[in-house]
Amino acid sequence: MALKTPITTTKLYDNVYLLQGAGGNMALQTGRDGLVLIDSSFSTSVPKVREAIAAVSKDTPDALINTHWHYDHTDGNEGMRAAGFNIFAHRNTRERMSTPQTIAFFHIVMPPSPAAALPSITFGDSMQAWHNGDSLDLAHFDPAHTDTDIYVHFHNANVLHVGDMWFNGFYPFIDEATGGRIGGMISASEKALAVADNDTKIIPGHGPLGGKADLQKYHDMLSAVRDKVAALKATGASEQESVAKKPTADFDAAWGKGLFNGDVFTGIVYRTI
Repeated sequence: MALKTPITTTKLYDNVYLLQGAGGNMALQTGRDGLVLIDSSFSTSVPKVREAIAAVSKDTPDALINTHWHYDHTDGNEGMRAAGFNIFAHRNTRERMSTPQTIAFFHIVMPPSPAAALPSITFGDSMQAWHNGDSLDLAHFDPAHTDTDIYVHFHNANVLHVGDMWFNGFYPFIDEATGGRIGGMISASEKALAVADNDTKIIPGHGPLGGKADLQKYHDMLSAVRDKVAALKATGASEQESVAKKPTADFDAAWGKGLFNGDVFTGIVYRTI
């Protein structure tokens, strides 16, 4: 699938592009200081990603930034390092990728990543870089979709990549096995909203490019579902009883067409409150 999925390139600023394919959404900054790529998709997508990059720039590869540890965002790391990229990430991303991980929800056991796929430069709370005429802020969401999530903000371009903290248009997956929490997702969306203005182009981990108003709708949905499920849990309702009460009913038409429906999302919220 990933091998055949084309890469769609959208220009967001003079030298910043959105790349979308089989894995998580990627961003690319071009310029004389070298290419900056955010996330690397699947290993099978690397040739197509490199073709997409070559179509807009002949600049030298420099930095690959991983928004979190999941393989649909990091599986291409080894191929991108071979192309000349140095890999940056939150320190928890390197730790997760260095050891076996289990994503119980999908019944997946991930072996440690190859050494060449591991981030070689890591940080804690935040990091700032100046590159290709712009300043970039990297900051940790803790916890959110996982315990490894970061955002990347290009100031001059006014582009914000928030990774899998945001699934634009559908209920998000929250990886409870690696630190993900509904409360953290809500806090992370608040943090991103505080960074953005009404003109910011916000790149979600999955789904279409959005803006501040779109992210606000997502935040409001998460908060409302969390509050409804928390109220049920506080009365002593079990997970199954809470699901049966349909706390996502008001949102299913708009948000329930993605990975899973409202019942499944209710279970995730219940378990991560």
